[in-house]
Amino acid sequence: MLPQRILARRLPQVALRSTIPRASFSQVRALQAAELDDPLQNGNYQNPPRVKRATRDPYGDWWDKQERRNFGEPVHEDNEILGVFSPEQYNHVTPRKGLFQLGAFVVTFLGLCGVVSLYYPDKASTPKTYTDGLEKELGGANAVTARKDGDSW
Repeated sequence: MLPQRILARRLPQVALRSTIPRASFSQVRALQAAELDDPLQNGNYQNPPRVKRATRDPYGDWWDKQERRNFGEPVHEDNEILGVFSPEQYNHVTPRKGLFQLGAFVVTFLGLCGVVSLYYPDKASTPKTYTDGLEKELGGANAVTARKDGDSW
């Protein structure tokens, strides 16, 4: 009984909403025509070639020497990527040269480790000896004793 009352009260509101005129979609054709005229959708702004300004001549006669651009020069739409201070790809080392340098470092490091291991002393510089070899302290006659006076290394 209660759901019928709720539906009965809501039906007139639904009927009123359906009689309100809706927006027509005749503007879709105009939007499509504008999209054909301006495929990049940037208002027909002249987009210069995609060249990083960090690769431009740093000693050139630029109006803005920091950003390496002239007054009135159009700015690319990806200006934040192509600017002088954006992170750039390092292209001054080829992959072959980089691998050679990495290999040279590894060979040098391992060679240094080998030389150090050959000349590094594996014993104390002044060995400590005991008069009786700490026989009693280390467990008696059958125990391994410490160095006695006069023992050779």
